[in-house]
Amino acid sequence: MSKKALYAGSFDPITRGHLDIIQRGARLFDQVYVAVASNTSKQAFFSPEEKVALVEEVTADLANVQVLQFTEGLTVDLARDVGASVLLRGIRNNTDFEYEMNMAEINKLQAPDIETVILLSDAAYRAYSSSMIKEVASFGGEVEAAVPKVVAQAMFAKYKDLNA
Repeated sequence: MSKKALYAGSFDPITRGHLDIIQRGARLFDQVYVAVASNTSKQAFFSPEEKVALVEEVTADLANVQVLQFTEGLTVDLARDVGASVLLRGIRNNTDFEYEMNMAEINKLQAPDIETVILLSDAAYRAYSSSMIKEVASFGGEVEAAVPKVVAQAMFAKYKDLNA
């Protein structure tokens, strides 16, 4: 039986920390679905299509990773739709832990048959959040330690267009 995991997030933008979780998940599971979601509580920087394209580009070398656009509904419902028995998550710090622990409990209530597996972020990526990276990039600062080069280029191009 194939073990499938679903890793959902807004990935706005996808960071090296996200990519590390995806790569490690791809080693642990037969199939990893990366669900690019829209976070309704935040103003998106990249469009859903731009985010999907960037995630596809940075995961292109991972044969067992498939990127999906996820616009509505519960994550556990999408997991069931793709046949995933695991929700893959990453945590950087205590704040993430508290949030993910609560989310895991809510997901377990909705879908007792789907497990949450949490990977600890690599220490090299713990300080980076998408919002922090966007702020630094908006001022033209160095972000390639935090995001893949193609993502940094896309961010700078987007800021250039917004400021034109």
